[in-house]
Amino acid sequence: MKHFRKIVAIEDPLIDAGARKRLEDHADEVIIYDDLPGSDEEAVRRIGDADAVLLTFRTHLGRNVLEACPALEYIGLCCTLYDEKSCSVDIAAAREAGIVVKGVRDYGDEGVVEYAIGETVRYLHGFGDRQWRPARYELGGLKVGIIGLGKTGRMTADAFRFFGSDVRYYSRTRKPDAEASGIGYLPLHDLLSVCDVIMTTLPRNTVLLGKEEFGIMGGGKILINTSIGPTFDLGALKCWLRDNRDSCYFCDGTGMGLLKDELALIDNVFYTPAVAGMSVQSIRRLSDKVLANIVDFLSEE
Repeated sequence: MKHFRKIVAIEDPLIDAGARKRLEDHADEVIIYDDLPGSDEEAVRRIGDADAVLLTFRTHLGRNVLEACPALEYIGLCCTLYDEKSCSVDIAAAREAGIVVKGVRDYGDEGVVEYAIGETVRYLHGFGDRQWRPARYELGGLKVGIIGLGKTGRMTADAFRFFGSDVRYYSRTRKPDAEASGIGYLPLHDLLSVCDVIMTTLPRNTVLLGKEEFGIMGGGKILINTSIGPTFDLGALKCWLRDNRDSCYFCDGTGMGLLKDELALIDNVFYTPAVAGMSVQSIRRLSDKVLANIVDFLSEE
């Protein structure tokens, strides 16, 4: 099997120690940085003459970086690759340069589902320091709306339904298998209007909630974001939280993204400064899939 000359992880690749060691089976040289490159110039310097690069969604590789690294043949994303629009790599530029970009899927969903269920239960029952309404509620009969029914969205919908919630979904495309199982479809504005809990599970850089949507949502609602970064207009969310003190926004470190200074100190923002999809088990799944992508690429050469 072909080897790479040099694999460079230009930031912490979020894989376990065993996987880091296994990288050495596939390259003459492996270099791993554990901090983020502070600029495009630093990213170029770190890549140098490497023919393979690893990175996550936290670092952007644009056309200018790719053009400055002519030895590159392979980019391995240590994160989910949803589509070209949401990718942290300029896929079109990579394609033009003959660089293969591979991502992984379905490695952190379980933790995200547990986060959504766990935080909702704590809030409904008042198991923490805050409670949704004066009376305690169970998940049974709760109207839950899932925006985006990919792997995470479907798993979360199934989990809420297991506890007896009335689950509806909105997606750009209808999901007949979900509807056949009892997950009802609603247009976005209808879902926002009727559901008590609204959860966004969307690809990175997908913003669906603006001033109109928050107006339709109204008060007494729980909004949970498990996407990478915001799924909303920031100003509209802040106005909604200010005007509807009986509503709240839940997010973990991934959902908060770069908005901590804007949101973390708002009383009805419930911020968990951890990545819900990161656990011993998810890191193992991610590590195995990152290595499998490398093996697949080298086997095809």
